[in-house]
Formats: sequence, structure tokens, C-alpha cells
Amino acid sequence: MKERGTPALERRLGDWARARMSRHAAAFVMFVLKQGWAALFGGLFLIAIVLTRAIWRPDWALSRYDALFLFAVGTQALFLWLRLEDWAEAKVIALFHLTGTAMEVFKLAQGSWDYPESGLFEIAGVPLFSGFMYASVGSYMARVIRIFHMRFAPFPRFPATVLLAAAIYANFFTHHWLPDLRLGLFAATVLLYGRTRIWFFPGDHAYWMPLPLAAFLSAFFLWIAENVGTVTRTWVYAGQGHFDLVSWGKFGSWYLLLYVSFTTVTLVLRGALHREPLEPAEISRLAPKTSG
Repeated sequence: MKERGTPALERRLGDWARARMSRHAAAFVMFVLKQGWAALFGGLFLIAIVLTRAIWRPDWALSRYDALFLFAVGTQALFLWLRLEDWAEAKVIALFHLTGTAMEVFKLAQGSWDYPESGLFEIAGVPLFSGFMYASVGSYMARVIRIFHMRFAPFPRFPATVLLAAAIYANFFTHHWLPDLRLGLFAATVLLYGRTRIWFFPGDHAYWMPLPLAAFLSAFFLWIAENVGTVTRTWVYAGQGHFDLVSWGKFGSWYLLLYVSFTTVTLVLRGALHREPLEPAEISRLAPKTSG
């Protein structure tokens, strides 16, 4: 499994880093660069949010929200054309886009947050670019698994992961009328995935990280992106001032939502999941042959 169109570049970057640094320092450099490459869609979308906020004028024929939507559609099409994503991954990302948009429609109706601008491309007051915020998370997950040749072991029984993801997604709706189960869901993520290691290859040597820790760190960066969104007034939360930080409760929401996204992506990446712990010999066999 290799990131199409990039192995030669990875080799050159890896050779350059190893010639100037220790093995672990070179691995860290490659880790950062590959993470940025995996998050390309989300990074471009975040840049578009900031730039449009800086330059857009209310009297322009095309609204800012519609411009963001067209930018996201065009970027997704470009990713497919350049084969940075394949159609199987795109279908799963589209599914996450739909589930994210459904949540946006519901949450907007509940007054959880608001979109202060308007546009033509919207459903029930929700601009359609918002679904791409969720899709960018799915895009990142699909790409990072491929780019780092990730393996997940020991992985829980797949039906249990689907059940937990469904419970997390349902709680985002039901907590408006029923008790909020998020504390129990936090505990469930640790109980179910606590033994699962993410094995990944920044270069040709394997490293690992507990899956819940990876979700925690990813949620933190998504929380930062949320703050970029509110500072640029692309969306605003109820009772939030212009420069108020997004509440830490949203950090927890992203932590849980990542498990929904991850389970959705694994629908087409089941080969990365291993029921049993990986032995050293097996990890060596999984090392990429073309990465730097």
C-alpha cells in the first residue's frame, strides 16, 4: 500500500533527512511532513476560510459561503483527478459529508450554533460547505492511513466499533431530550480501544501510539481549527463573543466524533485492521519498500 504519485519524493526527502539527522530526528521530520500532506484537504479549506474572510465584500455577486462550497467541490474533484483519493474513499467521505450535514441541520435548528452569512447553496439554513468540514476529517483519515502504511492491532471486533460509533452519533441528537451519555462514551472508547496500537511508518522503521491518544491529539488540532472558524465568523456558537475561545466541551465532541469518522473510513480500509497483536517479524514485513 503506497501513496500514489509520491514515493519518489518521499525517498528523496527521507534520504535528505537521514543524511543530516539522527534516525529518530529524521523520522520526526518525515512524520510532520507526511501529516501535513495527509491533512492537505483540510489545510486548504482552512486557508480558504481565512482568505475569504479577509477579502470578501458583501456586495460581490457570489457570496462567501457559496465561494467556499465551490472551492471545496473543486478541490475534491481535483483530488480525485490527481488520484490523491480513490473512488472507494470518496464514497465513504461523501457518506461522512451527509451525516455531518444532517447533524448541522439538526444542531442549527436547536440553536447550538449559527451561520451569520447566507448563500444559495444551503439546506434549512445550513450552507453546504459545512459538510466539507466533516468530509475533510474523513479525507485526512483515509490519506493518513495510506501515507503512513498504518496498521491497527489488536483491533476490537468490528461490530462493536460500529455499535459504539452509532451510539456516539445518536447521542449528539438525543442529549437534547435525554441524559447526555458522553462521559460513558468517553469511557467506552478507552475500554474498547485501550489496547489498540496504531503502528505507523514515517520512514522504514515502525513506531506506535495508543489509538485513544491519537484521537485525543487529533481532537486538539480540530479544536484549534474550530477557533479559526469562529474568529473569522464563519460560524458562531450561542453566547460566544467575537474573540472567545471555543468551549472545551467542543474538544470533547470532536474526540468522540473522530471515532465515528474512523469507523466510517475503516469500511473501505479493513485490511489495516488486525485482531491480534502484531509480532516483530510481521511488523518488519509490513515496512514500506518505497518510503523515505
